[in-house]
Amino acid sequence: MFDCFIPESVFLKGAKSFGSPFWLYDRATIETRVREVQVFDVVRFAQKACSNLSILSLMRKLGVVVDAVSAGEIVRALRAGFQGGVGKQTSQIVYTADIFDADALALVKEHKLAVNIGSLDMIQQLADYGIRTELMLRVNPGFGHGHSRKTNTGGDLSKHGVWHEQIKDCVKLAQKNGMWITGLHMHIGSGSDFEHLAQVCDAMFDLSRHIGGHLKTISAGGGLPVSYHENEKNEKIDVQAYYELWNNTRKRIEQSVGHSVSLEVEPGRYLVAESGYLVSEIRAIKKQGDNTFYLVNAGFTDLVRPSFYGSYHKISIIAKDGRSLNETHPAIVGGPLCESGDVFTQEEGGFVVSRELPVAQVGDLLVFHDTGAYGAAMSSNYNSRLLAAETLYSNGSLELIRERQSFEHLLQNERIIEL
Repeated sequence: MFDCFIPESVFLKGAKSFGSPFWLYDRATIETRVREVQVFDVVRFAQKACSNLSILSLMRKLGVVVDAVSAGEIVRALRAGFQGGVGKQTSQIVYTADIFDADALALVKEHKLAVNIGSLDMIQQLADYGIRTELMLRVNPGFGHGHSRKTNTGGDLSKHGVWHEQIKDCVKLAQKNGMWITGLHMHIGSGSDFEHLAQVCDAMFDLSRHIGGHLKTISAGGGLPVSYHENEKNEKIDVQAYYELWNNTRKRIEQSVGHSVSLEVEPGRYLVAESGYLVSEIRAIKKQGDNTFYLVNAGFTDLVRPSFYGSYHKISIIAKDGRSLNETHPAIVGGPLCESGDVFTQEEGGFVVSRELPVAQVGDLLVFHDTGAYGAAMSSNYNSRLLAAETLYSNGSLELIRERQSFEHLLQNERIIEL
């Protein structure tokens, strides 16, 4: 059974119009998630989760500002209509990273972008480049948590953020170069649970005392979890309770510094994950011993999370001919790549498992749910595979927001030299 509020006909029409695989994002779901987190003063979208220009433009229209972690993401934000500049208003674009490359540093200077510093060296590099600006400090509080070891962004095994014991050194270096640290940001991991996210509040209050009266903004970071398993859909995080926890921390900090402080949140996955579907086609059905394999025309070049993290995504089948799909059996779902790890039904550590799925036929559509975050954004051209089309389902209509990559585009920047 295809359990989705979007009609099956939309997916079938999309595959016919745009080819498969293709991505589908649901606008209404994104708008709902944005409204849920707008209890915070500022919602800053971590665009690395889904950086399509139409999605960024939608975020801007919904009153969301944006985080950029690379020069390319800065360019995307500008192209989507966000403005540079640091002033009394909330910065629409904040560059957040642990290093500057040459392109990012040049763009920060050209567009007068706010910067969220992740290393001590970045402060000196700003000064050496002739930039004097207010800074936010991304702090590693000494602990972290996430849905995978690979998404843990805190603690002494994480490369991210300024180590909490170095905050005083950052303040001194900034002041020496005519800059002030006016913001604190913490992000301990993607997909953290409520208990660990709450720990950050106490750490934020303790560390805020090193900044003192110059502090204007605190950021709760991202990491709001999403329930990917069907049996966890009723265990959604209580955003209002999470906000109250942070708001109480903000009030404590305001009492300490003697003036109002803005409270930001920086979700990525939470805003877009459940809006997304990767629509593929079953191209072969194989029996390997006792196992049945559904081989589809999407691989980890499209959706890498199962191979990279052992992540779970709900899978549905849509019959190409409209027949009923009442009978099920265990099946393993794999892709077309020349890689044994190109399997969607695997657990962390690479352990391949089967999934109870409808009995399907070649040509049926196989749909991966909740793929709006870290799906298309992490796609690659490995095996010279083409990037899939992206579409937006809005007000009952499916619109193309990125064309399927062509072979010409795949090869356009390569040169054959005389040897």
